Amino acid sequence: MNLHEYQSRKLLENFGLPTPKYVVVFSHEEVPSLITKLEGPEFVVKVQVHAGGRGKVGGVKITKDLQEIENFAKDWLGKKFINNQTGEEGKPVSAIMIAESTSIKKEFYLGAVIDRSTQSLIVMASPEGGMDIEKVAADSPEKIYKININKNKKNDFDIMPLANGLKLSSDQIIEFKKIVSGLINLFFEKDLSLIEINPLVVDQNDSLKCLDAKINIDENALFRQEDLLKLRDPSQENQKEIEAAKWDLNYVALDGNIGCMVNGAGLAMATMDIIKLSGGFPANFLDVGGTVDKERVAEAFKIILSDEKVKSILINIFGGIVRCDVVALGIVSAVSEVGVDIPVIVRLKGNNSEEAKQILSESDLNIISADELSEAAELAVKNSV
Repeated sequence: MNLHEYQSRKLLENFGLPTPKYVVVFSHEEVPSLITKLEGPEFVVKVQVHAGGRGKVGGVKITKDLQEIENFAKDWLGKKFINNQTGEEGKPVSAIMIAESTSIKKEFYLGAVIDRSTQSLIVMASPEGGMDIEKVAADSPEKIYKININKNKKNDFDIMPLANGLKLSSDQIIEFKKIVSGLINLFFEKDLSLIEINPLVVDQNDSLKCLDAKINIDENALFRQEDLLKLRDPSQENQKEIEAAKWDLNYVALDGNIGCMVNGAGLAMATMDIIKLSGGFPANFLDVGGTVDKERVAEAFKIILSDEKVKSILINIFGGIVRCDVVALGIVSAVSEVGVDIPVIVRLKGNNSEEAKQILSESDLNIISADELSEAAELAVKNSV
């Protein structure tokens, strides 16, 4: 689960990390009263959406003019923010953050993520702040400094590999260790999967300050993070994925035109690979899991068909515990109920697969049965043109 920047800043504050003062407005009428809580003369104004690159399309403004701030809020609130990260559908803007401007002497990057190879938290820092860290990693990997943190010894770490890489002064090292310590505690206590502070800056007083923050929370731990779950903004998430989650369907929207319905994440990935190898483009990842019943299949069809780009559907089910004939009955019932009017290619393998093929062939519906996955993929591609 992602957070808005202002929500991430609040978490940083709660764990003792220094950030500039800010207010959040949800209507332009709130600007004149709330901005009195900040010290000027200059302010940074940002749209609040779950996307980066906001400044490149006018979503960030630095100004001393209070009327410009009010106009910025009036222009953006209720509108869609669109860039290469959001796609054509964009993301709605319902909040604007206004923060005190900071004079910047230096910019750094500071982040933390789980390192699965060492089963520990890895904290990273780079003097190349304000930039895309992936680009730094690709072009100048020697400029990224790392330390590993053991959860059971999270307060026992050597800050110097990071501090030396950033060339911090002795006073700044003391500040920096407090920031990193707070970041580590925040990561573990709130079950984060990623935290990035970019940039972490040296201000006009030679002090460190966190200017921007990105936080992702581990979805699997939300059951014990009720306070964070309340911060979820469904308007920033794919509505199909939200609907799928209600039915315990694992759905991820993609850009192609061949809908996929598969049981098992590994088989789903292999199915998408075969579609690509056959010259097609999957419209989604959809894992129906181990319970392939009529109701869930029907909901899966509805979610897939809500994507207007979908021209054919490939169903690939391996019947182990679940019998293929039961799955076939569910597919026939769901296709009839939902009113699927595009070709449905079905490959069923495993328990009672022959009986399943007979059920599909006798259905008189637009269902095409295939024996092999490669054959099914080719049929799906052919029928998607």
